[in-house]
Amino acid sequence: MSLMSTLARLEAVSTGRAQPTATVRHRHLSAHPLVFVPLTTAGEAGAPLGALVGTDRDAPRLLVVPQPRDRDLRFVFLAELADVVLPYVDAYADVVEPAERGETDPETGKRVKVEVELCADAPQLIVPSRTGIDFVRLLGRSMRFRRTAEQDPEAPHPAPPRVPLLGRWLTHFGERARVPGSSLLLALTDLLSRHWATGQSGVEDQHLGSLLAWIDPPQGQSGEAAARWAELARDAEGQLLCPPAGPATDPAFDNKLLAPAIERYDRARLALAAAEDGMEADDRLGALTAAEREIRALVESRTRPTWDAVWHGLDLLRALPEGAHAADRWTRDRWSFTGHRDRIVAGEPPQPRIDDAVIAANKLAAREREQARLDAQEALDDPLVMAGRRLAGEAFAGEVVEVVMAYSEGKRPSPRPLVTVRTQDRPHLGERAKVYRSLGGKPQTAEFVGYEGADGALVVLRIMDKMGRGKEPEEGSVPEKGDLLCFTLFEHDQRGGAKLPDPEETPWTHGGPPGEPDAVPLPDPVTAEDVL
Repeated sequence: MSLMSTLARLEAVSTGRAQPTATVRHRHLSAHPLVFVPLTTAGEAGAPLGALVGTDRDAPRLLVVPQPRDRDLRFVFLAELADVVLPYVDAYADVVEPAERGETDPETGKRVKVEVELCADAPQLIVPSRTGIDFVRLLGRSMRFRRTAEQDPEAPHPAPPRVPLLGRWLTHFGERARVPGSSLLLALTDLLSRHWATGQSGVEDQHLGSLLAWIDPPQGQSGEAAARWAELARDAEGQLLCPPAGPATDPAFDNKLLAPAIERYDRARLALAAAEDGMEADDRLGALTAAEREIRALVESRTRPTWDAVWHGLDLLRALPEGAHAADRWTRDRWSFTGHRDRIVAGEPPQPRIDDAVIAANKLAAREREQARLDAQEALDDPLVMAGRRLAGEAFAGEVVEVVMAYSEGKRPSPRPLVTVRTQDRPHLGERAKVYRSLGGKPQTAEFVGYEGADGALVVLRIMDKMGRGKEPEEGSVPEKGDLLCFTLFEHDQRGGAKLPDPEETPWTHGGPPGEPDAVPLPDPVTAEDVL
């Protein structure tokens, strides 16, 4: 936790209200996100109990599994979920725009620009908390390999036709959620925690009702008191007045309300199956329908408060202006969405259960690169985030007090002006350290020369680039006396790493081909000393 976050949490405790940790919204929010509030059976993470899903805050679609242990009923639930999610996804897959992408020419080996299609927008899935993302990933893994009756007529318990396709999309959403800065799948608690600091722990921030109580408490009530009420308040029957954000349920709800209702549903099903004539079957069908309606009402009573809380949190986030670099990160999400759409259309198989060594290494490198890029972009977009980097010695701001024109040595001298900046910050600058400032949206590099002044408040820098090709710097490329500037010790953009070998060229030690049998070392022979 940074010093700024710690100070914000302390101030939240002191004032009784969450404190902002950002002045802009650092994630893209779709105009029509798909909100998904799932609920699972206690003790069985892969057994869904129900969900509220949809894009209309006033008319959510309620999906319920009256008996979660019944595989056929779970498939009905997944098929109904596919009927909601897949049309929403397809609506974005059909609208495209021309774009250029760099590819390697197979004949020359050079990078060339190729015109391709890029989806004009992308779907966005919102879940209440981080565990909701885990549930989406779990659903995708359990669905994408299911065989349908068309694929395998002899498969036991065949899945409805659209279920494997939904599994592939949910897997892609779940994988994309692991990329820092991505907005295809967002947990609202993480999103709110990024922009506000509360007076409670990070684990407690995963309770959506408690988190919103700190950010927007009722009139005349402190955030701490409102959060305590959201976590602990119960009605006369012992049920929580503010149910958790799911997908887990409260034990009191499971034991006192849900379990008896499911038991009544089971008895009604058995009675219907044992009916001997039509009139008796009609009566028992009515009892079964009533038992199912009771379970639906119970599921809706647990999910509707969270559904309303999600939309309230989105309203709070939309009040913040979007950060300058959020659109760039959303464009990368659009490329990711378009690529997965193309793989599905081309008939490629589902994502593998386990990535090979090259794919796993590429994913890890990409996530590390995106994390560094996200940290830099958030600081450049938000002065409050930059203040935290300045406190950490990773950036400094000040006024230009002197500019001395100088040139490099050589046959063609290039401008290398010396700029003196007065600052009260204490950056961690080493000998000839590189620093950067944003110039027209691009990073301009400077080199640390040394400190001046009795207190070391003057930092002397040598500007190194972005001044044009002529002997004289281009207008506006060199700071002027009196300018207020901010320099960072971190790079504004991340370079790609070295290219990894192709899978067929990967050593056998990392999952590639085994190579020659003689090249594989044999284990040492077992001796008497190896046996106890």
